Amino acid sequence: MSQKKKKRLSLHDTEAIMATNGTIVQKLFDGSSIETTARISEGNISIVGLKRRVGLISGTALIVGTMIGSGIFVSPKGVLERSGSVGLSLLVWTGSGLISLLGALCYAELGTLITKSGAEYSYILESFGGLLAFLFSWISVFVLKPAMLAIICMTLSEYIVQPFFPDCAPDSSAVKLITIFFIVTITFVNCYSVNLATSTQNVFTAAKLLAIIIIVIGGIVKLCQGNTGLITKGFQGSKFKFSDIATAFYSGLWAYDGWNNLNYVTEELIDPYRNLPLAIICGIPMVTICYVLVNISYMTVMTTDEILASDAVAVTWGSHVLGVAAIIMPISVALSSFGAGNGSCFTSGRLAFVAAREGHLIDVLSYIDMDRYTPSTALIFNAFLSILMVIPGNIESLIDFFSFTAWLFYGATMMALIVLRYKSPYKDKSRPYRVHLSVPIVVLLISIYLVIAPIAEQPQIEYLYATLYIVSGILFYIPFVVYKIRFPNLINGITKVCQLLLKVVPCEYGPDPCN
Repeated sequence: MSQKKKKRLSLHDTEAIMATNGTIVQKLFDGSSIETTARISEGNISIVGLKRRVGLISGTALIVGTMIGSGIFVSPKGVLERSGSVGLSLLVWTGSGLISLLGALCYAELGTLITKSGAEYSYILESFGGLLAFLFSWISVFVLKPAMLAIICMTLSEYIVQPFFPDCAPDSSAVKLITIFFIVTITFVNCYSVNLATSTQNVFTAAKLLAIIIIVIGGIVKLCQGNTGLITKGFQGSKFKFSDIATAFYSGLWAYDGWNNLNYVTEELIDPYRNLPLAIICGIPMVTICYVLVNISYMTVMTTDEILASDAVAVTWGSHVLGVAAIIMPISVALSSFGAGNGSCFTSGRLAFVAAREGHLIDVLSYIDMDRYTPSTALIFNAFLSILMVIPGNIESLIDFFSFTAWLFYGATMMALIVLRYKSPYKDKSRPYRVHLSVPIVVLLISIYLVIAPIAEQPQIEYLYATLYIVSGILFYIPFVVYKIRFPNLINGITKVCQLLLKVVPCEYGPDPCN
């Protein structure tokens, strides 16, 4: 798709009229017009559209790279602490991977049936309408996604700053400034080029997999040397209460979060009918194997008390095994955090972009760079919110009390799949990929429990605040979406500034998954 520019677009409220040769004459508010070459596909006209540049390798790297963040290197103690034994904790890690795979396979069916980007947002919108989809975007765009990017970059900053403060805690101002620097850097990479963003993801995913290979090989060597003390304890000390096992799974599934990220960029995935299910089938089992083997290595080298007491398990492991080469582990944590931040930024921008395109956010967030085909306004908006969250620094508590909403919407997505089976039966609408109906039902039941479990286990007033925030989205949905109340002077001013500074133009969805 090419574009010949005679005059820069200036406002979002334009009227596109198709000319005879596929040229778009776009009328501006001041009466002037510009001509652009447009894509015309199945009756849809787009001035500029997203391009399909994410292949199978990049898609798999996006899944693996965002799932494997800093957690497996820093603090995988939650599962061990709550399960009580080595054997049971390894079963929980394996079971969490299986549950994630089942959920992702359901997303594979949805992603090949509804080929829009946006993951849960698009599927809930198709099945249940605008309100529930808006509430998902309300909590995800304004809280969860920017908070996640901020936490990842803050972890990265703390590891970089720590060597300069060997005998005390790092200066919080320095950590925040470096965190903001990384948020801006990652956002620039994603705004500059989709290819650069995916190549960055590929490189950093390879780096973190290399670090995992080092840990696994080190564990095998120690096992061969007879270091089997902790492993041989098996299920000794296991906590078999239902609540203990459930909370252990909650910790494990949190470590696997990110298995749905490829569905956020379906419109940019080459041949999604093939590559979406294949990337999921390749990526999630790979992560599961990595998690199990890394935990075995930790348990081979370290005692239970060391694992539970360590703030950075991989660094402690490195000091036991690698000697002078132990510096590899802090570097690995930094690389892993940067890769996870890049993947989080890549997908977060697409959610805001799709929600704005459906009229649930300000229109300019659905505009894309006319030369680079990236949703730069949505990416910059996500970065802006992330920086705002870094300034007070209370991000972890924010995530703690909103994380239960993730499984609330996972459950809603499973219900969406079940509903679509009846609204659009297999014989009436092509499904290139299909799971057994029992799979979404099982994941739905699991998600219901995971929403209730943290609240029932330790009820706190903050959960009520989080719920009230979600419900408060209705107060914005009714006037601004249902009744379409606008502030034209303000909105037009923001749009004009964004178009002049960022060279962004409107984009309409064109269903061309095979192109």
